[in-house]
Amino acid sequence: MRQFFGVCFFLMLDFLGSSQNLIQTKKEEDTIYKHSVKKAVILSTCIPGAGQIYNHIAMPKGRKKAFWKVPLIYASLGTASYFIIQNQITQSSIKNEYTNRIDGNVVLNPFWEAYDNQALITLHRQYLDFRDLSMLAFFALYGFQIADAGVEAHFVKFDVSNDISLLIKPKMLHFNRVGVSLQFNFH
Repeated sequence: MRQFFGVCFFLMLDFLGSSQNLIQTKKEEDTIYKHSVKKAVILSTCIPGAGQIYNHIAMPKGRKKAFWKVPLIYASLGTASYFIIQNQITQSSIKNEYTNRIDGNVVLNPFWEAYDNQALITLHRQYLDFRDLSMLAFFALYGFQIADAGVEAHFVKFDVSNDISLLIKPKMLHFNRVGVSLQFNFH
């Protein structure tokens, strides 16, 4: 596990160093910079939100908009983590209470005193399911933010100018048939 984080750390240092080169190459007009989708995905995989920041830095000045997603990413991952931990603690408490009852010891937690043994088993299974669903939500959100960084990296240099227009109008075709005419204008 330490090796994985070590590799991620050195990849981040490498990518951050190359993002400084990105800022320098933007100042030079004769060099053309190609934004890397792979780099955005790897950054977002190592550190949630880093791909969005990388995309934000690479966007042209008037279109910068990717930074606002980072607090949402951390809030959603934090919420999912909170529910994972809470459900794990609760199911552990129920399991300890049930084990104590089977061994003939006294009630550990007065909160579970109102439940019989069968109800404790049902609650234990329920909180295990809640924990598993929280884990699924965590990994889905983590994957979603990685996919978002990749998709947004594709659209960093996407240009939609005001010179593109579409004109739709009705048109009479041969033999008195009605149709639709589509006209694209690229100026």
